[in-house]
Amino acid sequence: MSWRRVPITQVDAFADRPFTGNPAAVMPLDEWLGDDLLQAIAAENNLAETAFLIPDESGEADYELRWFTPAVEVALCGHATLASGHVLLSAAQWRNDMRFRTRKAGVLTVARDGDDGYRMALPAYAPAPKPMPATVAALGGDPVETLWHEGRYALIVYPDAASVRALAPDFRALRDAGDVLYIATAPGAGDASGADIVSRIFAPGAGIDEDPVTGSAHSVLTPYWTARLGRDRFAAFQASARGGHVGCRIDGAMVELSGRCVTTLVGEFLL
Repeated sequence: MSWRRVPITQVDAFADRPFTGNPAAVMPLDEWLGDDLLQAIAAENNLAETAFLIPDESGEADYELRWFTPAVEVALCGHATLASGHVLLSAAQWRNDMRFRTRKAGVLTVARDGDDGYRMALPAYAPAPKPMPATVAALGGDPVETLWHEGRYALIVYPDAASVRALAPDFRALRDAGDVLYIATAPGAGDASGADIVSRIFAPGAGIDEDPVTGSAHSVLTPYWTARLGRDRFAAFQASARGGHVGCRIDGAMVELSGRCVTTLVGEFLL
């Protein structure tokens, strides 16, 4: 039997050591495979995201980029974009950045930041207040504010980090609402992470009950918290079981997220 061999690299993004942060598979292709096959590969990888790339021929970017969870294709994924930049920049030491053209999030950039870190530009998604009693009932706890962004992001703000860490959501109820990214957040004062703010992120409608570290959620968190804190940057910690630190800065219509990556697996996928 003749196999088609596709390179695959697994990367822990927003991590400074293995088995922390959020794992993503990065798979460069010569051309797009069928959507059903891309989805099947992502399901086989069984990671929060698999990033697929092909060389960009439009002149706008270096690569085209798409992201798939084990269940669906998503409009924006931060950690797999950071992982893609890490893989490509590790192979091209002479380059300072990589640009990615996406289908729904525009052109995204990953650039080197110091000796072993990266900066990533994502769109800023400022949420607006909206009552969400069913969401609050499913998440639990006693939030002080609820906000919504039309990209289907629900931002639920709690009084303190302990409240966020204690949440035990009803994932079935959240899943029934469809493909919504639920962001529970609070000030980080007194939290062991030492961060300015903490969060936990849930996406059961996309096949992920709790995501380890979610770059796209910080597209919503950054405009909210910079306005509330009265400054243009802050340190965030996503308090999942794996955990991950994210540097956040607002820059006009974009947010700049910073973090590190660790490569954990290099191999070939056989088709």
